[in-house]
Amino acid sequence: MNFNMKKKAKQFLSNYEMFNYASLNFAQVLIYFLISSYLLYFYTDVAKIPVTVAGVILLIARGFDAIDAPIWGALIDITHSKYGRSRPYFLWVAFPFAISSVLMFWNPSLPYKQKIIWCAVTYILSGILYTGINTPLTSILPSLSRVPEERLKANSWRLVGSQLGGFLINAACLPVVAFLGKGNDTVGFRFLIVVVAIIFLIITLHAFTVVKERVPVSVKKVPINKSVKAIKGNWPWVIIVISNLFYWMAYTNRNSTLVYYFTYNFNDKGLVSLFNSLASLQLFMILLIPWLNKRFSKTQIWSAGFIIAIIGQLIVLAAGHNVPTALFGWIFGNMGSGVAVTMPFSMLSQAVDFGEWKTGIHSSGILTALGSSFCIKMGSGLAGFIPSMILAHFGYVANHVQTARSLFGIKLSFIWVSILLFACALIPVLFYGKYERMEDKIAADLKQRHLQTKETD
Repeated sequence: MNFNMKKKAKQFLSNYEMFNYASLNFAQVLIYFLISSYLLYFYTDVAKIPVTVAGVILLIARGFDAIDAPIWGALIDITHSKYGRSRPYFLWVAFPFAISSVLMFWNPSLPYKQKIIWCAVTYILSGILYTGINTPLTSILPSLSRVPEERLKANSWRLVGSQLGGFLINAACLPVVAFLGKGNDTVGFRFLIVVVAIIFLIITLHAFTVVKERVPVSVKKVPINKSVKAIKGNWPWVIIVISNLFYWMAYTNRNSTLVYYFTYNFNDKGLVSLFNSLASLQLFMILLIPWLNKRFSKTQIWSAGFIIAIIGQLIVLAAGHNVPTALFGWIFGNMGSGVAVTMPFSMLSQAVDFGEWKTGIHSSGILTALGSSFCIKMGSGLAGFIPSMILAHFGYVANHVQTARSLFGIKLSFIWVSILLFACALIPVLFYGKYERMEDKIAADLKQRHLQTKETD
C-alpha cells in the first residue's frame, strides 16, 4: 500500500518543479521575443539592411527549419542517456544557443555584403539551435507525469513563464537599448543581448538540475522511418500543425509590425513598449483555460481565441489615432491570441497518443518538434518575409518621415494581414471536434494495450 502511494505520488509535480519547468520557457522567450518582435526592425533601422534583403534572409532560414525540426525530433526519439530523452538537450544546447544569439544581435562593422552574410549565418544558426532547445520543452511534457491534469497544469505554468518573459522583454527592450546605447542602438542591443543570454544560461542550467523525466519509456530507440509513420493518418496532429503555423505567422506579423505602426503612423515610438508590455495581460485568460475547459470543449475555446484576436485587430483599426481605444483593442485581441496559442501545446500530447493508438508508435519527439518548434520558427520567418515585402512595395524607408503610401503599407501589414492569418488559423480548428470526442476511447484503449504489454513481458 505504501509502495503504491509512493508510486502514485511520483506522478504529481511539486510547485518547485512546476516553477522550474515554467522558468525554462521564461528563459527561452527572453531571446525568442527579441527575435520575433524586434529582429526585422533591428535589421532595417539599426543594421541598415534594406527591408527586402532582411525579408529574404528571414525566408531563406525557413528552408533550414523544414530540415532541422524533424531531425531534432528524431534525435530525441533515439536518445537514451542517464538524463532521459528530452532533458539532456537543455544542457547540451544551452551554451551554443546563447552564443549564437549574441552574435545575431552584435551588428559588427563590416562591408555591406559581409554584413548580409553575417546576419544570414547567425540567424540561421540561432534558429537551428533554438529548435534544439525548444523542442524538448514540449516533448518532455508526457514524461513529467502520466496524469492528464498534471500535464495541463504543467503546461499552464509553462505558459505563465512565457508571458512573464514576453512582458519583461517587451517592456524593457527599447528603453534599455536607448539607455545603454546612449543614442547608439548598436551598442544598446549588444549590451542587452549579452545580459539576456547570461540570464538565459543561469535559469536553464538550474532548471535542468530540477526538472526530471519521471515516466519511464521504452529504452528501445525509435528509428526516424518509424517515427514518421506516427504522422500517417494522424489528422488531429495535422489540424494542430496547420493552425499553429498560421497562428505564429499572424502573431509574429502583428508583433513585428507594431513597432513600425506606432513609430510612424502614430509618431510615438514610446507607445511600442507600452502596448507590447500590456499584451502580457493575456496571462489572465491563460490561467482561466482549465476552468473554461470544464464548461466548454477544447475546440470551442480554441476557436473563440482566434475570433477574439480578429475582433481586437478590428477595434485597433476603428480606433484611428485614439490611443485608449487602440489600447483596449490591443489588450482584447491579445486575450484571444493568448488562448489560441495555449491550446496546441496542451493538445499535442493527445496527438501523440492518437498516433500511438493508430500506428502503435509512440513518437513524441518528431510529432512535437514539427507541431511546436517547426510551426513557431516557420511561422515567424514567413511572417518576417511577408511584411518586409509589403513595406518595400509601398516605399518604406527606414528612419525617414514616411509617405502616405508607405503609411498605408504599414497599416495593411499590421491590421489586415494579421486578421487574414488569424482567420486562416481558425479554419482547421473547426474540424477538430470529431477527434476531441475520441480522446476518452483512445486513452482507455492505450491503457489496456499497455497493461497487456506488461503482462506479456
